[in-house]
Amino acid sequence: MARRVTIKDVAKKAGFSITTVSLVLNNKGRVGEETRRKVLQAIEELGYYPERSARNLASRTTGNIGFILTEEHFSRSEPFYTKIFLGTEFESRNHNYYVLLTTVPSQFSKGSIPRFLLENNVDGVIFAGKVSKKYVKYVEELGIPFILVDFDIPERKVSAVMIDNVRGGELAVEHFVKIGYKKIAFIGGDIEHPSIKGRLEGYKRAMESAGIKCEDDLCIVDEPDTRVINGYRACEKLLSKLKPEAIFAANDAMAIGCLKFLKEKGLKVPDEIAIIGFDDIEACIHVEPRLTTIRVDKEELGIVAVKRLVEMLKNPDGGINRVYVPVKLIVRESCGAKLKGICVPEQEKIIEEI
Repeated sequence: MARRVTIKDVAKKAGFSITTVSLVLNNKGRVGEETRRKVLQAIEELGYYPERSARNLASRTTGNIGFILTEEHFSRSEPFYTKIFLGTEFESRNHNYYVLLTTVPSQFSKGSIPRFLLENNVDGVIFAGKVSKKYVKYVEELGIPFILVDFDIPERKVSAVMIDNVRGGELAVEHFVKIGYKKIAFIGGDIEHPSIKGRLEGYKRAMESAGIKCEDDLCIVDEPDTRVINGYRACEKLLSKLKPEAIFAANDAMAIGCLKFLKEKGLKVPDEIAIIGFDDIEACIHVEPRLTTIRVDKEELGIVAVKRLVEMLKNPDGGINRVYVPVKLIVRESCGAKLKGICVPEQEKIIEEI
C-alpha cells in the first residue's frame, strides 16, 4: 500500500521542526525567506499535501465522498453522468456526506490524480463510467473504499452498481421481433466497455431465442466511442453492406447519429428502417421521430452507489457489493410499432405525451 507523506517527513527532509513547517504551510509567524524556501522545496520534492479536512480528527473521517469521471463523460452535451451525480448528491444528504466531483483524463498520469486524494480528503470514492484502471488501483492502494457505477473490471471482484444491460438488449430485440422485423442490426462503439458488451450480448441472446441468425454484416462494433458522430459513421458502414429493417443502437447518442445519417440519405424512420436506442436521454423526445429506447434510471444508479458505499464504510469487512439496476422499454415512434399497428402490453410500455 502506498504510504502518504506526512508533515514529519517534510520536517526531517527540510531540517526544521514540525512547528516551523506548520508555520510555513499556514503562512503564519515570522519565518525567514531561506527557511520558507527550503520547506517549500521539501514539500514539492516529497509530493506532500496537507489534510485539510478535520471534521473528526479522532476517527480520521472527512465526511466527504469523491466522485470521479473522465473529462469526456463530463463534456458531452447530454448529462447522463451528471444525472448519476445528482442521485449521489441527493442520497449523500441522508447520510451527512458531501460529494466532491472531479474529472480526470482518460489516460492516467500522476499529475491528473484528484486533489482530494492527494490531500486525503475523502472517506470513499465513486467511479462513474469507464475510467483508467490505474486510477482504481491508486485508490485501492491508498486503502480507500470505492465502488464503480456503469463500469466493471471483469477480471476482478470489485463493488459495482451496474445497469442490467443484457436484459435491456433483449427487450429491444424482442420488441422488434414482436413488431415483425427479422433483419435486425446492432451498432455499438467502445465494445470493450462492459455496458456496451452486455447490450450486444442481450441482442445476440434475443436473436437466437427468436431463431434469427446473427449475420456478421448486421453488427457494426468497430467505432472507438459511442457519440453521435460514431452512430452516424456506424450507420454509414452498415448501409454500405446491406439495408436492415431495424437498428438497435448501443446508446441514444449513436441512435441519434443513425437518424441524422438516414435523414441525409432520404430514408424515412420508421417507414423504411426502425430504430431503438438505449439510456432514455432527454434528447429522445426532441428528435423526429421521437426515439424508442431502453430507459435507465440514472439518478437511481447514483442513489444506490452512495447507499452501498456507506455500507462499506460502516462495515469494511462486509464483502463485495454488486447491484444490477433494472431497465424499461419506452415505446415512441421510431420503432414502428404504431406504423405496424402493433399493440404493446401495458406493462411493457410507457407512452409519453407532449
